[in-house]
Amino acid sequence: MKKITLILLFFTIFANAQTGNYQVGDVVDDFTVTDIDGNEYNLYSLIADGKYVYLDFFFVDCVPCQNSAPTFNEFFDKYGCNEGDVFCISINNGNDDNDRVRQYEIDHGGPFNHAPAVSNEGGGPAVDSNFGVNAYPTFCLIGPGNIMLNRDIWPLNGIQTFENTFPSGFEPPVMQCTTVGVEDVTTLDFNIFPTVSKGNININLQSAAASSVAVYNTLGQQVFANNYSDRNINLNLQLAPGIYMVKVTADASSATKRIVIE
Repeated sequence: MKKITLILLFFTIFANAQTGNYQVGDVVDDFTVTDIDGNEYNLYSLIADGKYVYLDFFFVDCVPCQNSAPTFNEFFDKYGCNEGDVFCISINNGNDDNDRVRQYEIDHGGPFNHAPAVSNEGGGPAVDSNFGVNAYPTFCLIGPGNIMLNRDIWPLNGIQTFENTFPSGFEPPVMQCTTVGVEDVTTLDFNIFPTVSKGNININLQSAAASSVAVYNTLGQQVFANNYSDRNINLNLQLAPGIYMVKVTADASSATKRIVIE
């Protein structure tokens, strides 16, 4: 009975993740934070620039946070890596320093450009406390006038869950990121075909080189990895039907492309 009670308590906590100190329609307090790469962000300045700000409250050892991180990063990536009207930032609850958050992004962030992340060294705990977050992950949206528009974006069913929170009339364009993501590498030029198949995929590099290929599912979980030395690479992927991301790395450069397994 005790075990059942603890399981029920666990699911209750994570089912009620939200900003406890702000209701929808409230004006939220301003804050300034610094991400793990030393970049500073001020909430009111972002809003004044026309941004709709999505906050992701997390901590490193939170399994639901780990599972949702790739979706948040895919959303960030799709709408221009904070260069458009959508701005995404992850806020740590105070448990984790820069090194732990950086490793969390590497391990769980998925094959996308990663949203900026703030650890306990960059002001995360103060923001977490101000918003009254007591369950993780918590996602919320702040819009014009510094107003809380959505205090509990959950459960996530792909990036469509975030897109469904766009207010009426807000239609941000899908944008190509022009800045480099968390891995700080240049983009590798390669071809991949067919992009829709039963799993037989061809990859063509510009020249023969030592390379690695990794395939990720939509949860950011690595489902295939191997090393190669040829210019032309053939993959015979034995994977369930779905959407996957293929990341190729060679000569300190990398790029990621999407495929569909039928």
